Amino acid sequence: MSSRSTATDPRGGATEVQHAASWYAASANASPQRPALEGEVSCDVCVVGAGFTGISAALHLAEQGLKVVVLEAARVGYGASGRNGGQIVNSYSRDMDVIEDKYGADTARALGDMAFEGNRIIRERIARYDIQCDLREGNLFAACNERQLKGLREHQALWQRYGHDGLELLEGDACRREVGSDRYTGALVDHSGGHLHPLNLVLGQAAALESLGGVIFEQSPVESLVHGQPVVLKSRNGSVRAERVVMAGNAYMSGVMPELEAKSMPCGTQIITTEPLGEDLARELLPNNMAVEDCNYLLDYFRLTRDNRLIYGGGVNYGGEDPQDIEAVIRPKMEKTFPMLKTVKVDYAWSGTFLMTLNRLPQFGVINDNVYYAQGYSGHGVTCTHLAGRLISEVMTGRDERFDAFAGLPHLPFPGGRMLRVPLSAIGAWYYQTRDKLGI
Repeated sequence: MSSRSTATDPRGGATEVQHAASWYAASANASPQRPALEGEVSCDVCVVGAGFTGISAALHLAEQGLKVVVLEAARVGYGASGRNGGQIVNSYSRDMDVIEDKYGADTARALGDMAFEGNRIIRERIARYDIQCDLREGNLFAACNERQLKGLREHQALWQRYGHDGLELLEGDACRREVGSDRYTGALVDHSGGHLHPLNLVLGQAAALESLGGVIFEQSPVESLVHGQPVVLKSRNGSVRAERVVMAGNAYMSGVMPELEAKSMPCGTQIITTEPLGEDLARELLPNNMAVEDCNYLLDYFRLTRDNRLIYGGGVNYGGEDPQDIEAVIRPKMEKTFPMLKTVKVDYAWSGTFLMTLNRLPQFGVINDNVYYAQGYSGHGVTCTHLAGRLISEVMTGRDERFDAFAGLPHLPFPGGRMLRVPLSAIGAWYYQTRDKLGI
C-alpha cells in the first residue's frame, strides 16, 4: 500500500507506520501496539508478514505446538488484509474450468476440492476464538448484461460439478430482491459466502496466536534474509534465527525475495465508505444485507457495514499507485449503481494494494527446503489466504500433497519485465473493459 499513516516512534529513530485512515481502522476492536524486535530471538518458525496469510499460518502452527515468531513491518493487518472489501468469496481469481483447460483435470480436481475450504476455515476461527468481526451471511455476483448472465448460469453449473450446491440464480426483476438497483440483469447468490470486518478478523486471530504462546513484533521490517540452517532474518534492531520461515508479505516484500518479484505485480484498488445511511435507506440498497460484486473485468464491489454505511470499491491501478482523489474515482461508480446516493456524504476513502500474478492463480512454493511462501491471490485473498495458512502448516508437518498442488502450477514472468508489465497490463484491462461496456 503506497499511502501511509505515520507516528513518531517514542524510542526515537524511524517513524512508526500506522493503519491507513479507513473505516476499518476507525472501528477496529482494541488491540495492543506490539513492540519492535530487539536483540536476537530463536524459534521453530518465523513468519514474515502479519496479514491473513501470515497470521493464519502462524496460528495453525502454534496450535501444533511449534514456537512461532511473526515479524511485521507496520501493524497487524496493515496491508490488504485490513483494507479489502471484506467479502467472503469462494474459489480463486481463475475458476476451475480455466484451470482444467490449462493444467489438466487432475490439477483442477485437486484445487477444486479446496476451492470452498477457505470460507469454512474463517468460520471455524471465528467460532473457536470468539472473534467479533461482524460476520454476515451471503454474497452474490451481479450480471450487468445478458452475456454476463449467461456466464453466471455456466458458473453455477461449474461449481455444482465440483460439489458446491449453495447457489441460487436470480434473473430479471428477481435480482431486486437482493440489490435495489436497475443496473443488473440477474445475479448468482452464494449462500455459503458472506462479509465481515477484515481488520477485526486478523486482529482476533493475532490475539488467538498470542494466547498460544506466539510472539508478534510490529514495526520490524525484514532488511535481509540469509539462507541456511537456521535461516537468519535481520531487522533494524534485531535478528531472528529460525529453523523454517514463511514469507507472507505478499505485495509488501519488495527487495526481500527478488526471485519472486518478476512473476507478480502490485495492483491498487480504491474504496469509499459513506456516512451512516439509516436503516430504511440501507435496506432499500441491500434488502438482505448481502455483499455484491459485479461481473465486469474491472469489477465494482460493495456491502453494508454494521452501522449501515455503504462500503463501495472498484477499479485497479496497475503498479499500485494511488489516485490523487479516491472519492472522485469511486463515487461515480457508486452513483451509477445507486443514483439515490448522490447527496450522501463520504466519510472515508482509502486504497490498498494486492498482488497479481500473470495467470491470476496464487504462487506457493519452497526455497532451499525451509523457506516457504504463499502470495499472489490476485484479488481473491480473503478466503485463499486462510487456506494457504492451513496448507503451510500441513507441508511443514509432512503432509505435502495439497500444498504441492499449488506449488506445481507454472508461473511465468510478466511480458516486458518490470519496465513494461504495467502498461501492457493496462492495455489488456482496457480491452476487457471495452468488451464489458459493449456487452460482448
